[in-house]
Amino acid sequence: MQVQQLEEFIQDVLISIHANIRDLEEKRTFADPEEHDYIDGRLFSYGEMLAILRASARDTGIDPKAIGL
Repeated sequence: MQVQQLEEFIQDVLISIHANIRDLEEKRTFADPEEHDYIDGRLFSYGEMLAILRASARDTGIDPKAIGL
């Protein structure tokens, strides 16, 4: 795998995660109160995933901001 392919892959994954977070936040605005727990759980999971990616980036010497984290 080439470096450029790896960078494109990482950027695609991060764009998808951020888009899903925005979508869920928008859905939460219009959701019924009983749907809030489900949406909040998904938002929490995405937040945890981003935190893991940030920590792994730092652990391997990559600046998280440089890759969109």
